[in-house]
Amino acid sequence: MMMKRWFTMAAAPLVLGACALAPPPARVDAQMPAEWQAPLAHNGSVADLSQWWAGHGDALLAELVEASQAASPTVAAAAARIANARAQRTAAGAALLPSLDGFASIDRASQQSTLPGGTTTQAGVQAAWEIDVFGARRAGRNAAEERLLGAGAQWHDARVAVAAETANQYYSLRTCEQLLKVAEQDAASRRDSARLTDLAAGAGFQAPANAALARASAADASNRATQQRAQCDIEVKALVALAAMPEAQLRSKLAASPPAAAPAIAIAALPAQVVAQRPDVYAAERAVAAASFDVGSAQAQRYPRLSLQGMIGAANFRSGGENTELTAWTIGPLALSVPIFDAGTRRANVDAARANYEEAVVRYRASARQAVREVEEALVRLASTAARTGDAQAALDGYRAAFIAAEDRYKGGFGSLLELEDARRTRLAAENAVVALQRERSAAWVALYRAAGGGWTGTPNTEPKPE
Repeated sequence: MMMKRWFTMAAAPLVLGACALAPPPARVDAQMPAEWQAPLAHNGSVADLSQWWAGHGDALLAELVEASQAASPTVAAAAARIANARAQRTAAGAALLPSLDGFASIDRASQQSTLPGGTTTQAGVQAAWEIDVFGARRAGRNAAEERLLGAGAQWHDARVAVAAETANQYYSLRTCEQLLKVAEQDAASRRDSARLTDLAAGAGFQAPANAALARASAADASNRATQQRAQCDIEVKALVALAAMPEAQLRSKLAASPPAAAPAIAIAALPAQVVAQRPDVYAAERAVAAASFDVGSAQAQRYPRLSLQGMIGAANFRSGGENTELTAWTIGPLALSVPIFDAGTRRANVDAARANYEEAVVRYRASARQAVREVEEALVRLASTAARTGDAQAALDGYRAAFIAAEDRYKGGFGSLLELEDARRTRLAAENAVVALQRERSAAWVALYRAAGGGWTGTPNTEPKPE
């Protein structure tokens, strides 16, 4: 009775203190803007982002994305983090339950005494349980659960990032191929002009300087085509490294698969709806919740700990051909441990946990702002490329017509080689500008896919399962 009264008196003020020092909230406001400040792209569906690659009509791109995700060390590392987080959650949950261990032993002894020598065998089970009176272990389990959810989201984020990187590399290669085709056509045109100029110079209708200029122009174009071809080879090798696909196989697939433009994506009217789909933002939010539980666990460590032990076993003593059997069991001790003096260690742990919580909140809000920024930037780039496409194509059509006219005049003897070369340069620049604009638009769609979370919706049980 005295023990019960002492325990009640010792624990009562600590219980009241525990109630007064509640952990900070597990959910905080991300402080999102009320609406987008960039023009929205409304030509598709955000819900279809998970199947976005298949919607390209480019089977090779979808295959490369899948292969890159399977071969990515980043995705593999994220899967390993899930396994580690799952193990930590299991351990934290097991700490709430009693531990049960079996034991067995055998020994034989002979001693110079009145007691006879013999063989003693014993076996049994023993249990230990720390009763989670103030919730320290429950908070640890909850923190581990939140970190597991965050690790699952980071796995999705890694897959989305690898998919975006692969798509960008693929579009870069396709752009390089288009630029190579333009360079090769330009080189062929300049070679033809050089041939005609050489013939005219040989007949005395052109100055030798014009023939030299035409040959120099042809050599310059051949040099650019060779350089562009080398760049395309480099782009292929980068894609080989990403997808872990043999180069010969990849080149064969590239030759047999025509490129397709990226399909459109629609973005919801409210930033919060889009940012909620970002696995990295979700992981940051879970980190806030885990840090909140860590504060609760650190606070609970400042209060008494109650533990209970028990044992049940049997023993047999054999001596002189006779057996003596014994059984025993114990319940207890029921032990109370009350922290009295630790030189401020537990208080410092609480302060450190609170500081980690504040950092997690700042990181969460920063990740939400970064998500909004990335979506806004992608929308701005999409709007810009859409507005410039018509002008770029009109400029190309005009420069092509001007070049054809200049070439016809030169061939007819009414125009100069300098005029022809000037028209050729402007046409080449316009063609390259159109190709570059197409690449910029594809990159903007990929950036929007990445910024919108890649179709991730936080559906449970979508991370890799343990083997």
